[in-house]
Amino acid sequence: MEQTSVFVLVLFLLLGSSRAAVEEENPEFWRAQAKQTLQSVLDRKLNTKVAKNILFFLGDGMGITTYTAARILKGQLQNQSGEETVMTMDTFPYVGLAKTYSVDFQIADSAATATAYLCGVKTNLNTVGVNAAARNGICRTQKGNEVTSILKWAKDAGKSVGIVTTTRVQHATPAGSYAHSASRTWYSDADMPDSAIGEGCTDISSQLLKNVDIDVIIGGGRQYMTPRGTKDPEYPADFSSGGKRRDGRHLIQEWQNMKNGKAAHYAWNKTEFDAIDPETTDYLMALFEPGDLRYEAERDPSMDPSIIETTEKAIRILQKNPKGFFLLVESGRIDQAHHQGNAYLALHEAVAFDGAIARGLELTSEDDTLTIATADHSHPLTFNGFPFRGQSILGKSPLWGTDMLPYTTLMYGNGPGHKIVNGKRPDIRNVNTNSMEYIQLSAAPLDSTTHSGEDVVVLARGPMAHLFSGIQEQNYIAHALGYAACVGADLSSDALPLTQNVSSLWLSLKRIHKRMLGLLFDPCAIL
Repeated sequence: MEQTSVFVLVLFLLLGSSRAAVEEENPEFWRAQAKQTLQSVLDRKLNTKVAKNILFFLGDGMGITTYTAARILKGQLQNQSGEETVMTMDTFPYVGLAKTYSVDFQIADSAATATAYLCGVKTNLNTVGVNAAARNGICRTQKGNEVTSILKWAKDAGKSVGIVTTTRVQHATPAGSYAHSASRTWYSDADMPDSAIGEGCTDISSQLLKNVDIDVIIGGGRQYMTPRGTKDPEYPADFSSGGKRRDGRHLIQEWQNMKNGKAAHYAWNKTEFDAIDPETTDYLMALFEPGDLRYEAERDPSMDPSIIETTEKAIRILQKNPKGFFLLVESGRIDQAHHQGNAYLALHEAVAFDGAIARGLELTSEDDTLTIATADHSHPLTFNGFPFRGQSILGKSPLWGTDMLPYTTLMYGNGPGHKIVNGKRPDIRNVNTNSMEYIQLSAAPLDSTTHSGEDVVVLARGPMAHLFSGIQEQNYIAHALGYAACVGADLSSDALPLTQNVSSLWLSLKRIHKRMLGLLFDPCAIL
């Protein structure tokens, strides 16, 4: 067996070595490439202007492995080898890492992480918009422990603000920008225990209308906005898609009434969405599904716009404000596909996300717009097996296991793909692992893949983008954003026990920046 394995490995290496492009066999190819990159870094100038606009792109669950695999898939979808493909995110000049743990767990969820990078405070698992003194699902611990977000800081400074997501607009990531909840799952009052309602806690959907005057709201989540018995306009025969609320409130109608006399529009399908002129629109609410939006690979383009289209519409509406804007764009279904153990869907979501970032850069100027691309947490996705150059990222390794069975290049540490039967892995030689339905193998059986805890990448370009270099705590991101845009400097309205620490962090940021640039003034003071 050992001799056979050595023979297979040698043959495998010989075959692999023959795949190199001719130009790549010339060392001058790599030297010239490196020199060009070096010169671009040497020519880089720090942009120390105040960020008028902030574009914050969040790939939910987009860990480093997902990022790398999506890069390869993007190239392969364009009939290229894939490995050398340049993602839009790859062009961001400043790169850092963020530590994603929560106060109570080594590996965090999307609610705790959203509170960190949007509100600047780390908190506990499953809580959103509150500090770590709040306890999961216990309403009374929420009072007095609310923390506000960079979205609210921007709004208070006179900027226009918006959220775009591929999940429901009440989901953890968007909720982190406007809600305060001891439970991330309190989407509507029907999701709350009577005790929490009796103690005065309110659901996330109602907070969407009350807490911050958000100019653009795009995503899914219709069913949490309407009373029980309300038929969904797209799926009227499906009872499960209908309204969920017990209190009888119709929040979509309430939002429309609140905007009476203003240039405000509501849309639930692409036809209505496309008809909305951003030049004459100040407020937009677009909810395309009862819950989360469809995966990009399954999306009906006649009914639902892509994340590229929704990002563009949001920017065109928000950028009319002469004081600037803050926009949160979340590709939330990267995470949900990973939870299903489906790398195909996850990577196609990530490729679409990169396209939305590209559109955002086209519509704004690097001179006055700070653009961030990052993730909230990672997933236990592995990239393994010595695949040949240009081999499908969704394919199989040419190097088989010691059980003489093949395995896929991408696999999960845990999840629904665990398929060991009688101590043997399934034989996938005749299985199409590039299929949209294929679930990658996993090492441990779970109904849903967990998150993983490694650091996530933070990519930045535009004014003050250099502040995002290095390895930082995830909550640093919100404070660096606030400093770059000169918003939210007074955080004393947040949780009192944290005021001193927050103020110290803010002053430290200013001192660091001045030391780096040799500045004798505060850039925010010129406003």
